[in-house]
This record gives sequence, C-alpha cells and structure tokens, in this order.
Amino acid sequence: METTTDHFGQFGTSSKHLARRLLTIGENRLELLMVEVQEEREHLLHAILLALGVAVFSFLAGAALTVALVVVLWDFSPVAVLLVLTGLYAAMAAYLYFRFIGLLRAWQTIPATMDQLRKDRVCLESILE
Repeated sequence: METTTDHFGQFGTSSKHLARRLLTIGENRLELLMVEVQEEREHLLHAILLALGVAVFSFLAGAALTVALVVVLWDFSPVAVLLVLTGLYAAMAAYLYFRFIGLLRAWQTIPATMDQLRKDRVCLESILE
C-alpha cells in the first residue's frame, strides 16, 4: 500500500512541477508578445508620421514644380506641359502604389513570438510522444 501512495505523491509533485513550468513558459511568451506589440505599435506610428511628412512635402514640391514649369513653358504649349506632368505624376503614383502593396505583402507581425510558439509546440510534441 505504501508504494501506491508513494507513486501518487510523486505523480502529484511531478504534475505540480510541470504546471509551474508551463505557467512560466506561458508568462514568458506573453511578455514577449507584449514587447513585440509595443514595438510594432511604435514602428507603425513612426512609419505613418514619416509617410505623412513625405506626402506633404512631396505635394508642396510637386505643386511648386508644376507651377514653375507651366509658367516657363506657357508660350510653347500649356496643354502639352500639363499633360506631360500629369503622365509623370500618374507614373510615380503607380510606382509608389506597387511598392506599398509589396510592403504590405512582406509585412510580418510579431515574428519572434510566432517562432518561439512554434518551437514550444515542437518541443512539447516531442516530449509527449
């Protein structure tokens, strides 16, 4: 009889130890996730502010260039100048659009957390087999 209760005592101790380890691993992963979410938020805000600044000053430079070219080339052909500038602006807009789409496709959210969770899953599967 003592061996049976002794086995239950060892099993209880082992399960408590395993539960503590799992909780510690879960806590570490949650902390990593929170840090990465904070970094992503700061990175995104910084990118938005930079993009906004680029957009505003690019618009101002483009408007000033457009006015300057139209004034300088007015005697040649104002319609041709405006059509050429419109074509250049449309081409640049298309180029930037495709760059933006490429950026969105390559965007990775919380990659370190996901990699660590995959490693944890593989490790737990190998232990449980």
